[in-house]
Amino acid sequence: MSFAWPELLWLLLVLPLLVAAYVWLLRRKRKSALRYANLSMVKEAMGPGAAIRRHVPPALLLVALALLIVAMARPAATITLPTQKQTIVLALDASGSMRAKDVLPSRIEAAQAAAKAFVADTPKKTRIGVVTFAATAALVQPPTEDREAINAAIDRMQLQRATATGSGLIVSLATIFPDAGFDVSTALFGRDAPRNAPIGDAKKDARKAFKPVPPGSYDSAVIILLTDGQRTTGPDPVEIAKLAADRGVRVYTVGFGTTSGEIIGFEGWSFRVRLDEETLKTIATMTQGEYFHAGSAADLKKVYQTLNSRLSLEKRETEVTAIFSAVAALLAMISGLLSLLWFNRIL
Repeated sequence: MSFAWPELLWLLLVLPLLVAAYVWLLRRKRKSALRYANLSMVKEAMGPGAAIRRHVPPALLLVALALLIVAMARPAATITLPTQKQTIVLALDASGSMRAKDVLPSRIEAAQAAAKAFVADTPKKTRIGVVTFAATAALVQPPTEDREAINAAIDRMQLQRATATGSGLIVSLATIFPDAGFDVSTALFGRDAPRNAPIGDAKKDARKAFKPVPPGSYDSAVIILLTDGQRTTGPDPVEIAKLAADRGVRVYTVGFGTTSGEIIGFEGWSFRVRLDEETLKTIATMTQGEYFHAGSAADLKKVYQTLNSRLSLEKRETEVTAIFSAVAALLAMISGLLSLLWFNRIL
């Protein structure tokens, strides 16, 4: 637990002084009671348990004061709350290797089924967009609450050659921030994009007004990136991940397939496909997201289920001043009521 104004906690040192004052008042009353001729009659009138009961209201009031002082220091705690994320962008690999049937009925059909199951389980008010990428990338469904439109976009995936992971990321990022000035066309096609060019940055006018924020601090949107291979063209995905990190957007990466490398065959063609886990883990780490590996259709479904639970509820540091204040007020009220009920007076 942290405090916005921790210096106010020094007021807690006043509480022992209040306890000492209370003990001093009790001793003073006890000396006054010795003036009675028959002290046993006084004890009998008080009844059994009254000696303990008379300390309960002051004790409750003392606890209430302690909680009130803590509330004044504005405490914050990490608690699990419903997510505030309003937009999820699914960036799905549409490279030719997704035709492979090592995952039945095929990689692409397994990925489509798992993605649609994920969409069905998300809260109805969450807007979901779909980006597909192969040699290049395209937004095939802008973020919407229409689940039928989202599923139709997933079903329309057109497989092509090559894998431009960075292109999928930059289009996803431009979907979340349409007014950020990202030069997407240059990122996808210009300045010798196919290999190591550091492209995909914002335009000059938008870049001047932009100030980086802590990674993972943007609560309104996330990107879920699924791929079964490694980048063969397009901008460097790690460079694009830096842009996402600077804007606080978390990227959850999902690796689908083998990590050691496997020869995939279909329609008389064969080629080796290897999952680039290192890059996917780097992207997730940079953006404060998380990496998941799925080696089968069942694994992929479980990954999406896990993601759904992570995105529906999340841990956030939240100020809990109201809770401490409410409990303090309740204890003070109970203290006063018990004092009236037992002794016909308030403390």
